[in-house]
Amino acid sequence: MDEPVSRDMELFFEVYSGLPRQGPGNAESTAKAFSLFSDLPARPRILDLGCGTGKQTIDLAGLTDGEITALDNHKPYLDELTMKVKDDGLEDRVKVVHGDMCNLAFESNSFDLIWAEGSIFIIGFKGGLEQWKPLLRKGGYLAVSELTWLKPSPPREVAEYLIGEYPPLTTAEKNLDVVRSCGYKVVGHFALPESAWWDDYYIPLEKRVGVLQEEYADNKEMLAIIAEARKEIDIYRRFSEFYGYVFYVCHAV
Repeated sequence: MDEPVSRDMELFFEVYSGLPRQGPGNAESTAKAFSLFSDLPARPRILDLGCGTGKQTIDLAGLTDGEITALDNHKPYLDELTMKVKDDGLEDRVKVVHGDMCNLAFESNSFDLIWAEGSIFIIGFKGGLEQWKPLLRKGGYLAVSELTWLKPSPPREVAEYLIGEYPPLTTAEKNLDVVRSCGYKVVGHFALPESAWWDDYYIPLEKRVGVLQEEYADNKEMLAIIAEARKEIDIYRRFSEFYGYVFYVCHAV
């Protein structure tokens, strides 16, 4: 039985529903990360964790002939992905699963590749690397994107905001140390371009909250959520040189 969703969470999901993505990313970055794998099987088994509405899931399906298991804990997102899979004729290669990435029920050595765009923060960077590794077959890969400081000495305003919203934020160098300490070899890493934040995420989100601002003019809870979304966009607009998502591509050894 699904756990009941609070009214605040219902409103939160309403703000982010209908967007191309639920976080920063683009097809070019997905393809760039995927290009770093050197010896995946011809038809790899892939686990896409925190898939949301599955923009990257569909992109991955176009990059490989493999089988993809796309997992998320928000069923409306999965319903939207299921429709995309059907429309694209991918039912034989993409399996949509309602589940919790913090409590996975897959057998060990089940996947050649684990993929998590912008979602590993839910379980924690180190926690995800450690807990997901047993699911990989020998020599398997892990590709995750994680919010990361891009420059030292960020202004106090952005530092305080992100520490409050995203406590584990650190540098790429420290994240790479964690990758190695968890028994992976670093294949490569790169920062997502600013276009990956704007084109499919913040620009549509700005339009979305503009519509909802009028629709929910008398709803204090929704207006508070909208204000937080606007603040997030404003912080990135002013301080994007200091932080961003970094893709980390890792090889289990």
